[in-house]
Amino acid sequence: MCALDAASLTATAAPAGPCPALMPAEHAAFIREVLGRAGDKWTLLVIATLQNGTRRYSDLHQPIPGISQRMLTLTLRQLVQDGLATRASYPEVPPRVEYTLTPLRASLLNVAGSLLEWATAHHEEIRGHRARSGPTTPIKR
Repeated sequence: MCALDAASLTATAAPAGPCPALMPAEHAAFIREVLGRAGDKWTLLVIATLQNGTRRYSDLHQPIPGISQRMLTLTLRQLVQDGLATRASYPEVPPRVEYTLTPLRASLLNVAGSLLEWATAHHEEIRGHRARSGPTTPIKR
């Protein structure tokens, strides 16, 4: 694993980036896209919700506070597109759609679980730091 120290992340770092062995230049844009998607808050929460087995769409919406139906649909579509989940639809009335994590998600689930545990363990500390530092300008993406 490459070291992510302050020197390697500065603007004067080598053009190859902080992790040239892990992120060859010809794959850097795609790897950043994968990291952005895998590290997205909704992706992490949906994966955590699906970790205990197959769930219907309607059963996924309730345990994820704040997620809109549109965002849940988009996140699930991206998980299926990336091969991290499967979607099965059944021609019933009303229609039934179920989502299941694939074996590819196993290594991501470990990382996602660790990140969620970290956020849970430190959210009060971070909340205190934010309160002391005052209002911030939201990051535009």
